[in-house]
Amino acid sequence: MYINRTMEKVIIKTDQSFKAILLTGTRQVGKSTILKHVFPNKKYVTFDDPLLLAETMNEPGLFFKNNRPPVILDEVQYIGELFPYIKMECDKSEEKGLFSLTGSQQYPLMNNVSESLAGRVAVLELSGLSLREIQGIEFSEPFLPTERYIEERRKYFQRCDNIWKVIHRGSYPALSDESLDWETFYASYVRTYIERDVNELTNVQDKLKFTRFMSALAARTGQMLNYSAVAAEVEVTVSTIKDWISVLEASGLIHILQPYSNSALNRAIKTPKVYFRDTGLVCYLTRYQTSETASAGAIAGNLFETFVVSEILKSYSNTGKDYRLYVSYYRGKDKHPDKENEIDLIIEENGTLYPVEIKLSANPKLSMTDAFDVLDGIPDRKRGTGAIVCMYDDVLWMKENIAAIPVEYI
Repeated sequence: MYINRTMEKVIIKTDQSFKAILLTGTRQVGKSTILKHVFPNKKYVTFDDPLLLAETMNEPGLFFKNNRPPVILDEVQYIGELFPYIKMECDKSEEKGLFSLTGSQQYPLMNNVSESLAGRVAVLELSGLSLREIQGIEFSEPFLPTERYIEERRKYFQRCDNIWKVIHRGSYPALSDESLDWETFYASYVRTYIERDVNELTNVQDKLKFTRFMSALAARTGQMLNYSAVAAEVEVTVSTIKDWISVLEASGLIHILQPYSNSALNRAIKTPKVYFRDTGLVCYLTRYQTSETASAGAIAGNLFETFVVSEILKSYSNTGKDYRLYVSYYRGKDKHPDKENEIDLIIEENGTLYPVEIKLSANPKLSMTDAFDVLDGIPDRKRGTGAIVCMYDDVLWMKENIAAIPVEYI
């Protein structure tokens, strides 16, 4: 059964403004499904078909004689030879919406786009199902902890009976079918990912070690990225770990959250943090077989934080915005020279910094926001409303500019 996606309206509007759209996102998030749903009259062609792929690579110039636009081209990362011909087709016509492209390897795709389709294509990123989509909520604004956002979001508020079931089950649309075995799905997903996507991006000789690497990194989700520690655990070099992390990032499985940078914060740590984009995959890789064991496990706090960060990122990408331009984090000693303080997430918009603390707690305390005032000393920026995203069951204003917000308000 098709699940309505927040991005549908964005895709339709973008298609009316550009000659081509490129929908990126990791494997199995529903890229081709959403395009076939919103463009039922466009011909659909997939380069997962090895016969078609071979024919197109041998005779790319003949492809559009048999497949006239408007057309949906699925998994175009396999067919870089076709991009110059897509450019020529775009230049022949002033019509919009000629090509709807999908691909699951962002870096190679962006190279082809920048070389052949600059100015002709709009790039959108589709993630797994958001909590809003799982609950059937039509609210589509990006998360921002302002009073206006909170009041608007309240109109659509829906309590999640078991948030840990959602966290453990994961966000891939196929898993919305309760009859699909969770472990079988993720075992197949990891195997297919390593055999197909990873091999397209890098030459991994030892697939077992790469699987161990994914598990080691999953156990560190929500933490600062320590290449040396991961390398020591997996027994490979640091340079290999850096290459493999680039592969996971390129294929959309992880997000590297950069530290907030400003000269006024001269005692800030410059190490990025790593977040998996799907918490179900984290649970599979770290062997948490049930939602109960995940909620009581050693990384429960980091797992909850990963879920919240991923949901916030989805709220931006689902409206066509590049979340990389909006989010960062802070950790450092700018407030106390002998003590590190951390702000889990900083969302920047229109010169205002909105600090967010993420806590696996139903008992929010104002002391959880002690680090927020670090942002007050940054010139040309002002501090906006801060939030504690937590397990509390309603919005609780703890101060004029700080609110505790239930996780469902994302």
